[in-house]
Amino acid sequence: MRHPLGPLLRRASVSALALAVIWVPGTARATAPSAEAAPESARIPFAERYHAVQHGGFVRAANASVSCRTTPVRRSGPPCTAAREGRVPAVNGNFDMFYVDVDSDPGTYNSSRAELRLPAGARVTYARLYWGGNLRAGEQKPARDAGRVLVAEPGGRYKELLADTVVGHRVGHGADAFQASADVTGLVRSSGAGLWTVGQVDVAMGKSRSGTWGGWTLVAAYDNSADPAQPLRALSLWDGFDSLDRPAEVRLNGVHVRRGATGQAGLVAYNGDRGGTGDSLTLSTRGRTPLPLGDSADPADDVLNSTINDPGPVRARREPAYANTLGYDSDVFDLGTGLAQGGDQPTFRLVSQRDAAWAGALFAAVDVQ
Repeated sequence: MRHPLGPLLRRASVSALALAVIWVPGTARATAPSAEAAPESARIPFAERYHAVQHGGFVRAANASVSCRTTPVRRSGPPCTAAREGRVPAVNGNFDMFYVDVDSDPGTYNSSRAELRLPAGARVTYARLYWGGNLRAGEQKPARDAGRVLVAEPGGRYKELLADTVVGHRVGHGADAFQASADVTGLVRSSGAGLWTVGQVDVAMGKSRSGTWGGWTLVAAYDNSADPAQPLRALSLWDGFDSLDRPAEVRLNGVHVRRGATGQAGLVAYNGDRGGTGDSLTLSTRGRTPLPLGDSADPADDVLNSTINDPGPVRARREPAYANTLGYDSDVFDLGTGLAQGGDQPTFRLVSQRDAAWAGALFAAVDVQ
């Protein structure tokens, strides 16, 4: 069902999370959110949101908010079920798209869940929720609701969350794209691991040449100094919002990577289509040739391929758990090969030479001496 946000959002609120100034002790630093209503900008350059040097890393939970409609049965082109399962090449512009809605609340028009997995004994030092999508398709969604979302911790009830920083909102390539975000450190620190639910992401449904897409990602940095096996790592989270007509590039300034170091990096991006080439995420250290990142789920020349993927054999739970998210990417990559030679100032560069895609966030955890 599709209802306005207002009455639903008045049930409960964690707006204070969006207004509190969060300072992480020790070597960590985080930007201070604004108490003003979130303004909009068509382009937000990538900038560091959080940095820490600690025995820990990042974890994240993510899911899509829209997918293809299974009925009526398509008379031509790939069927929706086969597309969701990743059995056939498929992009969102080929489908009539409809909301994912997994909760039992008739007042939400979209909702999805994903598992946040924290190591035993870990303490969350910073957490941020990102949400976004396309406001224009068969249905036109109001941009005024882009800075609002509902979030429920494991076993909890929905709470209103308001964007605490500039909302990226740009019309182009036939789309009306946006990304919003808010600090949720207190909520994640107190609620911890488990299935998180996010609803009322302000995305359109229907069919258009530019496609319909949207989703959310919860990123959490953690410290686990009590575990002697945890290496010391430099943790950085960057965010912004811009069409990938121009590359998104971020650098870990002042960081020296030893030979054989390990690490992970993750990205959040919108409207990447599966099945072509021209999308890449590369890692380089000063003076060395950039190396493309990729894995079996995310080819190095098509990293923006509508996946939510983690390295390793065990995947975090999602409801629903579609293999092809039809325009939403939230992926984590292993950096072992890219860091093998070591070096200074690790630099990540995300490029799309084919898709009309938007970049939203990038995070990295890298071993340091």
